[in-house]
Amino acid sequence: MNTKKMAANAILIAIGAILHQITPPFGMQADFSLAMLFIIIVLNKDYKTTLTCGIIIGVFAALTSKTPGGQIPNIIDKFITCNVIYLILLPLRNKISKIKQMALILPLGTLISGTMFLTVLMMIAGLPGGMSFEALLIAVVIPTMVMNTILGIVIFKIVEKIATVNNTYVLE
Repeated sequence: MNTKKMAANAILIAIGAILHQITPPFGMQADFSLAMLFIIIVLNKDYKTTLTCGIIIGVFAALTSKTPGGQIPNIIDKFITCNVIYLILLPLRNKISKIKQMALILPLGTLISGTMFLTVLMMIAGLPGGMSFEALLIAVVIPTMVMNTILGIVIFKIVEKIATVNNTYVLE
């Protein structure tokens, strides 16, 4: 990976972490770091970048987690999510546009990430407030999935515009 790609990915990770930290929750919170992970996966086609960014974003999510006991689940869920999304996109990369890839993986990836987070949290620390897995899935993960999809597509269009020079992606 060249230095330009590494710097661009580092900036996207930092922006995602900062937005994730400063965004106030409205019952649920859009996961900007997760949206940035999906943008990085779509714009970069190599597995090494996907895995590295997934682990880094997992660590940042763990450091900024507002959920008691959410540190380890954040790292595990981002690791699993980045691998699953990479595998889902493998056959689709050259068949559908990048915006369609984003429209597919933002809700699906958020659902995978949220489900994995809750599953690992349930096994390690227990679910917050004595709520059931299903209740948290409906009350938190599904609304976050909707928010991430809408905001993620907007952010993707901005990043895509910035990352395109002479009709080629800087990150490819």
